[in-house]
Parts: sequence; C-alpha cells; structure tokens
Amino acid sequence: MKTPKDGAPGTTEQSPRWEGPKETRPRGYLPAKDDPEDDRDAAGENLKDPHRGKVSDALKTKDD
Repeated sequence: MKTPKDGAPGTTEQSPRWEGPKETRPRGYLPAKDDPEDDRDAAGENLKDPHRGKVSDALKTKDD
C-alpha cells in the first residue's frame, strides 16, 4: 500500500485523515491534526465522552 500523501487539503493530493482511535487507523490515512481523545468535534463529542442519548448510540464505543 502506498504511504499517505500530505498535499493541499480538499484535493486528491491529500490522503484522508483518521479521526478515530490511533490503534485502529487504517493504512493510507493521515493522523488527525487534533487529539480526538480530548478535543471536541462539531457535535460536541470526543472519543472519551460520546453522546449516548438514544439506545442505538450506546454502540458507538466499546467502553460501557
């Protein structure tokens, strides 16, 4: 597999970034620019504290 490309954002010259846990990052993805464990996303969630308002949300993480 090719190594990730760090080109101009929003173009095919840049590989996608992985916002999930580091240990599950697929080959070919660039690491996240922020720390998804602690920094909140646009929905106000992070990997340590996901929203679980509905029963189906309980399956978002394995840390139950």
